[in-house]
Amino acid sequence: MLSINPKEIPTGKFHGYLLGAIAPRPIAFASTIDTDGNPNLSPFSFFNVFGSNPPILIFSPARRVRDNTTKHTLNNVLATKEVVINVVNYDIVQQMSLSSTEYPEGVNEFEKAGFTMLKSDEIKSFRVAESPVQFECKVNDVIFTGDEGGAGNLIVCEVVKMHINENVLDDNGAIDQHKIDLVARAGGSYYTRSRDGFFEIPKPISTLGIGIDNIPSEIRNSTVLTGNNLGMLGNVEQLPTTDTVNNFGKEHPNFIGLETTKKHTFAQDFLSKNDVESAWKVLLLK
Repeated sequence: MLSINPKEIPTGKFHGYLLGAIAPRPIAFASTIDTDGNPNLSPFSFFNVFGSNPPILIFSPARRVRDNTTKHTLNNVLATKEVVINVVNYDIVQQMSLSSTEYPEGVNEFEKAGFTMLKSDEIKSFRVAESPVQFECKVNDVIFTGDEGGAGNLIVCEVVKMHINENVLDDNGAIDQHKIDLVARAGGSYYTRSRDGFFEIPKPISTLGIGIDNIPSEIRNSTVLTGNNLGMLGNVEQLPTTDTVNNFGKEHPNFIGLETTKKHTFAQDFLSKNDVESAWKVLLLK
């Protein structure tokens, strides 16, 4: 058996061991605002429920291992003492993954990931309309576990209002675990789906994805492509060049001149095979 003293190996390596061993982990999709009212949205898998009376949730936007910086979510929480924690199900997991890209301060991840901002009842932070359950929370405390890279910052939240999409309820009014179809985080690029087990989503690119807000409206408003499809399309650094698209058309003339629904259906098929580049080429062909 491999036995490890955390102080004897790099923090990043031990971090990987922790995430691989302590899984699956529920995801807190945290929505905050800064003091100027700018929204921020980011997922965290150091998260769980710790009481029901009062209802307490705790999540931790840890200090970054690589450079010991803090995340916008933590800064906003310290300033405003409020947060919305949205749950993540399979229907929005690709968009959630896109939102985890480290966009600069002031960039609206709701727009980048194609989510709808829904006004809260009790606090100023926005809810994710597409999330099946949303918790409006007041922050009771922040517990700092250290001041070096990888240290946790435990945000202790009290739920002041909970919102549930009635479509995930069973006949008795309880949340149906099959209908809600939650996902959880595991090690590396792995997630787990409560209904079907493990699946994999590549981590967002190290540079900035173009975001769903920069996808042409005829694609973004497709009746065929899902939110997950758009999340994959928005996680590219740049679109294929005109020459690349034209060469693709010469090699695949059957994709030229398609009506919109068929074009989007073919693109969706490429996305189901994780071939995002070919999906974009189909969509951009005239």
